[in-house]
Amino acid sequence: MKLTKLEKSWAMYDWANSAYTLTVTTTVFPLYFKAAASELGVTASQSTAYWGFANSIATFLVAFLAPVLGTLADYYGFKKRFFMFFLALGVTANLVLGLVPETQWLLLLGVYILTAIGFAGSNVFYDAFLVDVTTDERMDHVSSMGFALGYIGSTIPFIIAMAIILLSQMGILPFDGFTTPKIAFALTAVWWFAFSFPIVRNVEQVHGLPREPQPIAKSFTRLKNTFVNIQHHKAAFLFLAAYFFYIDGVDTIIKMATSYGSDLGVSDNNLLIILLVTQFVAFPSAIIFGRLAGHFKGKVMLYVAIALYTGICIYAYFMKTTLDFWILAMLVGLVQGGVQALSRSYFAKLVPKKNANEFFGFYNIFGKFAAIMGPFLVGFVTLLTGKSNFGVMSIAVLFVIGGVLLTRVHPEEQVK
Repeated sequence: MKLTKLEKSWAMYDWANSAYTLTVTTTVFPLYFKAAASELGVTASQSTAYWGFANSIATFLVAFLAPVLGTLADYYGFKKRFFMFFLALGVTANLVLGLVPETQWLLLLGVYILTAIGFAGSNVFYDAFLVDVTTDERMDHVSSMGFALGYIGSTIPFIIAMAIILLSQMGILPFDGFTTPKIAFALTAVWWFAFSFPIVRNVEQVHGLPREPQPIAKSFTRLKNTFVNIQHHKAAFLFLAAYFFYIDGVDTIIKMATSYGSDLGVSDNNLLIILLVTQFVAFPSAIIFGRLAGHFKGKVMLYVAIALYTGICIYAYFMKTTLDFWILAMLVGLVQGGVQALSRSYFAKLVPKKNANEFFGFYNIFGKFAAIMGPFLVGFVTLLTGKSNFGVMSIAVLFVIGGVLLTRVHPEEQVK
């Protein structure tokens, strides 16, 4: 099933911004931050905890803004403007990240929080654009292809960055250990900006509401009415409750994996190689999940992913070697793209298209507020016990609760 030009333009944003997820959030920046903090006497467990707290702060700020901005963006012409603002914030902050001295580790975390806000904020409106570029019948496939493109696109700047790091370590390039990460941040910002052009140029808001006087006040009124009439959107909100828990586990594993691997004694080079290979595993897996959803329905495949993630958290507790981390990473790669893509498309089918931004604002707030809990839980349990594996295993309960709540979602109850 080939993508149309409009669908491909939309999906290419995953290709663009996934470079940030892999290079900044998952690999280079956490290693860079931990090295910088270590130079200043911060212990490994403390830096892991602070890293979790920084991610919690960033997601809290986005979650606080998302519903109101999403409701306002349902008016024709607003969705693109908000998307562009957060895109610019993320790219600019990412460039600034490379200018902060490594001796200012608190400032590093502060600028990182801005990059995370730009990334997450643009995704609120990117996800909502899904209803504007395709049909209900094609949503699972298009959403899955977006994540698949993201996994491949993210590897290209990452490979370049890793080559610069390795060549510098070998003495072939004249950069020290604190300079090469800064080059990686700049490269990521350029990649993110350059490949955002297709969505900026070709994708426009199709479904929405006519503009009216006092749009901000009216947006708050519509937001209130959505809650008052929540019985008309029962399936969507039950799904969000399930999503709140299981996506928290997914996001936390993505954000904390590198720090956890480092605490286990896995070398930085091994971590980078493992996470690169994970992207190549995730690429076909995301497509396969999308196709299987056409045969077994998206909800069934979500159950499969949740069950696998629960097992992954339990397995993580017993990890001791680099081989264990390899196995964990490959298992995550098998399900990560699928659960994210099918969650997005499943929810898009439940919501009224003219209010897609409002509902995707809720989608984001549930996901982002959940992502406050996971990293904080890992940080708190790690500080309490002094062992990262206890913190990671604690995430399993989130997947169990999410799976149970998902059984209560019945799409036929939804008023479209």
